[in-house]
Order: sequence, then C-alpha cells, then structure tokens
Amino acid sequence: MNGQRLVDRLLANVGIIVWSGTMACLFGTGWNINRFPIRERITHFRETLVIGILFFVIFLLLAMIYGAFTISVLRSTQLALNQILSLFITDFVMYCSISLFSGNWNGRYLCLVFPLQCIVAVLFSRITERLYFCRNNPQKTVIIDDAHKGIRQMIHDRGLDRKYNVVREVTVDEFLQSKDSILSAAEVFFTSGMHSHDRNTIIKYCVEKDKEAYVIPLIGDMIMSSASPVHMLHIPVFRVERYHPTLLYFAGKRIFDIFFSAAALILLSPAMAVISAMIWLHDKGPVFYRQRRLTKDGKEFYILKFRSMRTDAEKDGIARLSTGTADDRITPVGRVIRKIRADELPQLINILKGDMSIVGPRPERPEIATDYETRMPEFRLRLQVKAGLTGYAQVYGRYNSTPYDKLLMDLNYIAHPGLIRDFGLCLATIRVLLEPESTAGIEEGTTADTDTELIHEQADVVSDTTEGINKEDKEKDMQKCSQFSSRVE
Repeated sequence: MNGQRLVDRLLANVGIIVWSGTMACLFGTGWNINRFPIRERITHFRETLVIGILFFVIFLLLAMIYGAFTISVLRSTQLALNQILSLFITDFVMYCSISLFSGNWNGRYLCLVFPLQCIVAVLFSRITERLYFCRNNPQKTVIIDDAHKGIRQMIHDRGLDRKYNVVREVTVDEFLQSKDSILSAAEVFFTSGMHSHDRNTIIKYCVEKDKEAYVIPLIGDMIMSSASPVHMLHIPVFRVERYHPTLLYFAGKRIFDIFFSAAALILLSPAMAVISAMIWLHDKGPVFYRQRRLTKDGKEFYILKFRSMRTDAEKDGIARLSTGTADDRITPVGRVIRKIRADELPQLINILKGDMSIVGPRPERPEIATDYETRMPEFRLRLQVKAGLTGYAQVYGRYNSTPYDKLLMDLNYIAHPGLIRDFGLCLATIRVLLEPESTAGIEEGTTADTDTELIHEQADVVSDTTEGINKEDKEKDMQKCSQFSSRVE
C-alpha cells in the first residue's frame, strides 16, 4: 500500500468517526434538553454521554450495513438516503430503549432532532462527495473481459465512471502479449468469465505490480470461498465440503425464524385481514395463491402468497414471469400490494411451519429448476439450505437479474453462514423495499422457457469446468457472449 492510499484511508476513518459522533451529539443533546430543566442539564452529563455512546455504536453498525459511507461508489442522493434510513432506525431503537427503562414515553425531542439530522446528512453527503472527487481523479481502468460485454456500460449506468475511467478493453490473449505496457498504463483491472488459469495469471501480475483487480467470479470461485484451511501433510490444504454450519447456528436461526414470523403475524394480522378483504371484494376469487416450490434438499412445499393476478393468469399452463407494472394480468389490488411487497406476507406461515427461513435463497418452481439443471447442474447447489423470504440475491441483485447471477449470489450466502450476516441482510432488506427498481419486471412476454434458454447460453459461456481451452474455443465462446448479451439487454 503506498503512502497516498494510507493517508486516504486514515482520513476516511477519521471522517466516519467525526460524522457518527456528530449524529450522536445531536441525539444526546436533544434528549437532555427534553428530559431535564435548564439547571439540571449539566449535572446529568454522564447519562447523556452514555446515551451518546450507545447511539454512536448502533448508528455506526447500521451505516456500515447500508453502505452509508461508501462515497466512492454511490451518488450523494443514495448516500443521504442510506444515512437517513440508518438514523431513523437508530433513533427509533434508542427512543424505545430509553422509554422502557425510564418509563417516560415523551418523544417530542425526536420531532426536532430527526429533521435536523436529515438536513445535516444531506449536506454532509454533498460536501464529502465533492471533496472526495476533487481530491481523487478517476482511476485509469482496463477491462479484461471474455464473457460479459457490458461491464463498461454497467460502470456508466451506476455512476461509477466518476471513479473508473475505462481507457481500454482487451482480451486475455492481448493482455498476456502486452502485459507490461498495459499494467503500466492503468491502475485498476476488471476480469470476467475467463478460464481460471488465465485469470489467476492476471491476478498475480496485478498483485506484483500493486494494481487493484476486480474479479467477477465463477461458480467454482464461490464454492472455494467456503474452504477452510487444514493443517495436515505439512503443506497448505483447503477443505471444501457441503453446507454444514454449527448446531448453534442451526438452533439460533430456527429460534429467530419462529420468533420473528410469529411476532410479525400477530402485529400484521389487521393489515393482512384488510388485504384479504380487498382481494376477495375485487373479483370474489381466492385470497391466497398456492404454488409448488423447492426448499432444502429438493423437498417440495406449497408457498403461500396473496393473489395479485387474475385467476386465469396462466390458463395455458405456461409459466410466465411478471413484467412488472406493464403486466395486464395483475389486478388493481395486486399492483398496490406488489408495490409494497405485501403479497409476500403469507409466507410467514411457511416460515413458522419450517418450510422456509427468514433468510435464504428464494424458492424456485420444480419444473423450472429441472430445466436449469439440465445445462447447469450446479443450480441444485442452492438447495443446500432452506428457501428464504429474503436473501443475498434479493438484497444485492434485482428481480430481473439473470438466474446465473442469482445463483452466484446464493452460493456466496451459503459459503459464509452466520447469524450476524442473516441479521444484516434482514436490515438491508428494508432499504431494498424502498427502491422502486427492486420490483422491476422482466421483458414483456418472457416465459420460463425463454428464461431457461438464456441461462443455458450463459452457463455455456462462463462454465469453469472445462480444462485446456484453446484459442479456437475462446473465439466461439466470445461469439456466444455477444449473442447472449444482446438478448439480455
């Protein structure tokens, strides 16, 4: 790490501490002013300090989960929204905790503190964004890409061209032939979909020359990420095995599932009753929609949802995925409950029964899963864990993400089980629900069969199980990639 990078990280950490401390001071001061008369405020400084420290810790953890400090990759509006959401949850948790201990439920101070925090968050986001990009020019970037032909466009669409200036796109062969000149001309490298031997060679060169490398992983990479080191044979050994977390994790996860689903059903029962009445009154049809899905080890169960489409939505027997707001099969009531994801609420019953978990890969239809597995057998690896109401792919992907990409994200979750991570994904889901693009549909007219065709082609292109790929095979793969990318786009 060079000196400039070390200074930047130090400044960033100091800024995070100062910013979190400022928010804690605002909350603590507001509570102190509301709780005590003027003459007693100084004498209760210790209690105010303790409250400020607790606020600082909770807010810092939530801000890390929501990415409220990732200035380099998020726009100022996204930063501000992430900070405001973190502040709202922290204020609510602190208010409930203080009120329970003190017995005083007067929360008038929040009416002043929270708006002030929001104003400061917006100002902070805009100022820090300008300071960051005034100090840091876009990094010269090279894309070494044999499969995904849209990385440059994705960088632009997400506003990352302020950080990464793509100066060149090369193939693996071009890089290996002119590696010294390419490495000297850029600071950052993106690699995607290439043979593992070529990819590892490129990473070694980047590490040696102190260059950043971003790798879009393959299925084998995700599986290997779960490996644990074993001391045997007097040489480095990695052990890779099927999903086998500790009994403590299994017990804790199930207790959390039962407690959360039962509490949510009780609290949301009035809202669920209203939704049920609205669905029935609209067309006198069934309130719930039952469909066969797969969960752990391929076990079939019937998932429950509030019906949001006409009763004849799939009268021809062909499974059609929703096209979002443009789908004429969705009822007026269905549009509303889909918008706020309320159609998923009956799945709390599935969780309470043990068919599903709060966090896990989303359950797939048996017939669609079978089609996927004919050309991508690794798809069944998702079934190592129970299906979930939310998951890694739902938080960091989109509804219209490709099945292959969702598989990679699900395998990422399976490779690193943990209750803290599950809790973090639950909190991150709140942010996703506020994003309109999270409910975006797919291209109109797409069926399960066409979706299967896409995953078949992508599995062919990025498969990492073939050894000894020659130049002719690579050229064929690149042609397939171009056809696949144009269809997805």
